[in-house]
Amino acid sequence: MSFHAAAFIATSLDGYIASEDGSIDWLTGRAEHAGDTGYDRFMDSVDTVVVGRKTYELASTFGSWPYEGKQLEVLSTTLDLAADDRVIVHRTLDALVETLADRGAKRIYVDGAATIQTFLRAGLLNELTITTAPVLLGAGISLFGPLDAEVSLNHNATRTLMAGFVQSDYTVRR
Repeated sequence: MSFHAAAFIATSLDGYIASEDGSIDWLTGRAEHAGDTGYDRFMDSVDTVVVGRKTYELASTFGSWPYEGKQLEVLSTTLDLAADDRVIVHRTLDALVETLADRGAKRIYVDGAATIQTFLRAGLLNELTITTAPVLLGAGISLFGPLDAEVSLNHNATRTLMAGFVQSDYTVRR
């Protein structure tokens, strides 16, 4: 594998990245009080963003395009291949990985629960940064779902941010 894949994501304390309807309102209302999360530095370090259909569709509703200046790849079996000229849609993980290799992608931001889970199951994710918000949702879209095997992590650091947010960095052990 010629690229380094990293996830940078926020969850509720009970491990959800979105409410059951896919909304992240619970996060956006609080995140502005967290202070510097390192997200901008992280985004400056990546050349490619890989998301699934749901994350792409959510990002399309934001007031401005959050992936400006980055190559955006969408892993989806249902999104129209010509949905948006800013993205390349891939039907399979193998096709996506081939494109990343052909393009010489170096550092990839993997976003969205299903896509992060896919990369974890395939052994393609190298690091995780998880910012935990001080809220319990009780239900929603879980960051982690079933895996084929245990995934061991090395804990690198934990930081306390403002407004009760906590951020931890992990490296996936191979």
